[in-house]
Amino acid sequence: MTAVPSILSVWLLRLALTSGLASTVVAGPPTPLTSPGRPVAHEADEITVTASGLETALAESPTAVTVLGGAALRASAAVALDDTLRQVPGFTLFRRSGSRSANPTTQGASLRGIGGSAASRALVLADGVPLNDPFGGWVTWGRVPRLSLARVEVVRGGASDLYGSSALVGVIHLLRREPSDRALEVETSAGGQGTGEASAWGSIGRGAGGGRWAGAVAADLLTTDGFIPVAPAERGVVDTPAGVEHRVFEGSLTWRAVPGEAGPGGTERIVLRGSWFDEDRANGTDLQANDTESARLTLGADGRAAVGAYSLRLWAGDQDFHQTFSAVAPDRASERKVREQAVPSEETGLTARFVRELDPGSNPDAASHLLVSGIELRRVEGTSDETVFFASGGTRPLAAGGEQLLGGLYVEDLVRLSARLSAQLALRYDRWSNRRGFRRPGSAGSAAERFGARSEEAWSPRLALRFQPSGTWSLAASAYRSFRAPTLNELYRGFRVGNVVTDPNETLTAERLTGVEVGAVWTPEPRWRLRGTLFRMELEDTIANVTVAITPELILRQRQNLGRSRSRGIELEASGRLGNSLTLDAGYLWTRSEVTDFPADPTLEGRRTPQVPEHQASLRLGWRAPGDLSVRLQARWADSAFDDDRNLFPLGSLTVVDVRIGRPIGRRLEAFLAAENLLDDDYVIGRTPVTTIGSPRLARIGVRYRLGR
Repeated sequence: MTAVPSILSVWLLRLALTSGLASTVVAGPPTPLTSPGRPVAHEADEITVTASGLETALAESPTAVTVLGGAALRASAAVALDDTLRQVPGFTLFRRSGSRSANPTTQGASLRGIGGSAASRALVLADGVPLNDPFGGWVTWGRVPRLSLARVEVVRGGASDLYGSSALVGVIHLLRREPSDRALEVETSAGGQGTGEASAWGSIGRGAGGGRWAGAVAADLLTTDGFIPVAPAERGVVDTPAGVEHRVFEGSLTWRAVPGEAGPGGTERIVLRGSWFDEDRANGTDLQANDTESARLTLGADGRAAVGAYSLRLWAGDQDFHQTFSAVAPDRASERKVREQAVPSEETGLTARFVRELDPGSNPDAASHLLVSGIELRRVEGTSDETVFFASGGTRPLAAGGEQLLGGLYVEDLVRLSARLSAQLALRYDRWSNRRGFRRPGSAGSAAERFGARSEEAWSPRLALRFQPSGTWSLAASAYRSFRAPTLNELYRGFRVGNVVTDPNETLTAERLTGVEVGAVWTPEPRWRLRGTLFRMELEDTIANVTVAITPELILRQRQNLGRSRSRGIELEASGRLGNSLTLDAGYLWTRSEVTDFPADPTLEGRRTPQVPEHQASLRLGWRAPGDLSVRLQARWADSAFDDDRNLFPLGSLTVVDVRIGRPIGRRLEAFLAAENLLDDDYVIGRTPVTTIGSPRLARIGVRYRLGR
């Protein structure tokens, strides 16, 4: 890595000395902070590693966490992972459309009604490595093959204390399956909208003899013609289906110490993984398209010694993103190309986490006391090279870009104060710098506009308490600060969607959130778990697309820091089993999200946050009938919202029901039928001001083959 601030090295050494890690670091999962003898819910065997950075039983987490296990992921009717995640209360993208049909730059994830943007306000990780686009912050959900996933953990609430920038309102963590001896799983299906998909995962090595080496490969292929996203009443000659083709392949090699032994320096596990992703999209007209190609190499190591554990991740990747834009005539009978963009970017990063188990001292009720510390370093560089096409036939080149350096240090104290009370105290410091920023207008004889280097810093504290008054009840409370630094895309790259032009803003500062929440978990019996959470979050310097001017031909917006916005609400979850054949998972979120202060334009104060409904609900039902017939139903509902900052363009409510029915054929083969939007609900996803709609019904039929575990 290059240009790492020297002060971070000093802080790391100081942190290591003060925590006793200078002499020894160790790895592997430490003992979870669990209560002995506590009854657990039917999902209590699910393990979360995201909320505290350590393996913890789901029922013991003081933070609101939803775990979607491998069985739930594979039983989903959705082709795309983001559509499966919509069953999590409060999970939203920038728009209501999913990645199967939407432009990737609208795939920024958010939680709890803070409101989406092109850049995610939730950090998405794949085995500890950021999956957010390095230049724009959005998420390409197809970059991890679906069958390679063991589970997904969704942590709601600010998490910058452990994960830094982008974890403003939470973390979505994708965790891959561990390789095993001779395992193979393959799925393929075909259906409406010209859709075909295939996914595979296989591994070999480290069999019953306890070998050291194992390898795994995984791949996804998806092609779909899609559907015309413009509402039928407003369509014209130029409108065509929005479809996608993507291909992803990854391979990994794992070395693991033989049980009872350890490698050099106490290393127990080393993983080398390489991945490649390629995607082509049609965006709804002949002249609007984009494509993405990316590659990444990741090296991870975990180790253990007498007093603790360590975990290390190094990664490097590059990406090429291309996109074309057009201006569509008001009658949608013609269009002309107005812009082409090429956005090459690259990233390198390092995370290191150290854990030490401290002496519990004289407290006989203390189950464990853990100290966690870590460091994160990232470098991102990217440019946007554009060609602007004029109606007169002329062209003009434009270019903009820069470099961003981010570094952070944190320490977390996890302590059981008594048999019923535990605490989590964390503090993180981050500093980042935007350097070498430029904009080149491209006019004859003009010089590039250079932006001076700008640096910011953030402190992210967290205090969480969990109290268990009885075997069936537990109470939790948290207070935290978190932040999100603006991306290079927000600082330097403009874009156009339909007749809406959004300009960048090189003066943007970080978004900063202050949150507090209280919750209760009730486990009336081992097969049931109910959780309720009240939360309030204040977001300062919110980055939003602010409308600057409106004409019949063009809507002009610019990214700006709003003064302050607020989201408050209640979150309810229930999961359990009815008898031996029916499972139920339900969620509900009420949230009031609005702008509370904007001195530059007071008319925005009191306006609701775009794309955020007040009420959201989800339901999952799983039923296994006689003869091993399995039925999985997933439904979600959201009430009305607005598409814009001035609340001029309303979006109606939506109800989407998905279903998957599977039946085994022999021991290893399953045939299935899946349908998304089974009721064919016609719902609006955007008004720009052209009305765009969500996907109509999509039915598929397919087979899945499985060998080994």
